[in-house]
Amino acid sequence: MTGVENRPDARRVDRYEAPDYLSRYRSRRGGSAETPPAPEDSQNTDQASTPLYLRRFRERGSAPADTGTVSYEGRTFTPALAEASRGKEVAAPVERRASEKIVCEISIIRHGITQGYSTDAGLTPMGGWQAHRRGHELARRFDHGDRVRLVCADTNRARQTADQLYNGITDGLQMWGIDAEITEKEPIPELRNFGVWTPDGLRDVTSAFRQYQATNETLERLAVGDRPRWLVEIDRFYRTQLGGADPIQEWLTIPMMYFEPPAMCVRRFWRGFHRLITESTQPDGTLTHRRILAATHSGPMRAFATWAHGYDPGEPLNTEEIRVKVREGAQSAFVSYRNRVTEVNVPPPDEFPHWEA
Repeated sequence: MTGVENRPDARRVDRYEAPDYLSRYRSRRGGSAETPPAPEDSQNTDQASTPLYLRRFRERGSAPADTGTVSYEGRTFTPALAEASRGKEVAAPVERRASEKIVCEISIIRHGITQGYSTDAGLTPMGGWQAHRRGHELARRFDHGDRVRLVCADTNRARQTADQLYNGITDGLQMWGIDAEITEKEPIPELRNFGVWTPDGLRDVTSAFRQYQATNETLERLAVGDRPRWLVEIDRFYRTQLGGADPIQEWLTIPMMYFEPPAMCVRRFWRGFHRLITESTQPDGTLTHRRILAATHSGPMRAFATWAHGYDPGEPLNTEEIRVKVREGAQSAFVSYRNRVTEVNVPPPDEFPHWEA
């Protein structure tokens, strides 16, 4: 090595001056005792050669941090909460909100990721985390003094979703310092999944899978007689799902003689919401629970959104939400789903057709 270093044509790699990028950095930060500040001309040249986005970033970094609060419509928020609770939902102007008179807000939430649909299975660990996270986000919307009623469908995945929503909301209320109250989960029949008729009566499409599978296997093994018509329809439904297509879209668009129609699910949902609002109404007309959280299934949710918006907006993701804001008198409401808001006429409970009877 000594011979190579003493060669006259050997390239020297040691540097006695700072690199150019380091010199410019030191000049911007005030320099040091060893490195004198750059001349005025070099600073102007460096400023001109710096991209605009980088100059803006450095200006924001040198500005003092804002540790104050944000005020909006007479309420005060921390900057972190104001940023986290900002959504993309289209909202009415401030001058119109007084005439809207929202008396109840309903959040219809799909269950988290489940272990399977061949039986009434519960949530996976990811599904539980999804529901807990959704509850934590919902807590940001609540106001001091709010009372929230938590209801769900009577299935394992919906009940476990409601449990995790409760835990997430409780944690969120404590984190954000909001004094609100939420009830324990309450399974109600109006939020069940759409059903299919079987010889044992109307059953949930998921709970009917095992009966369909056992009956279909027996008929294929014996190879005698024709398959019953309810089995033909449910077989077509599940083969559509196994083939990678959308069975809910098939249910929404193709009449099925042995499946509960989508319109029935929408009426059933509204019947349940009417009942919950009536139970919360006090003699003076005020509601004890102005917010309702409903954990349910994707099929009826999709039918509800299709009825409200007039087109199929697609399958709701796990723990995705449909917001329903009921106006005073419960004659109209705003239904928002995937950044679209539609004003709908709420069907009165005494005008529902008696087809189910």
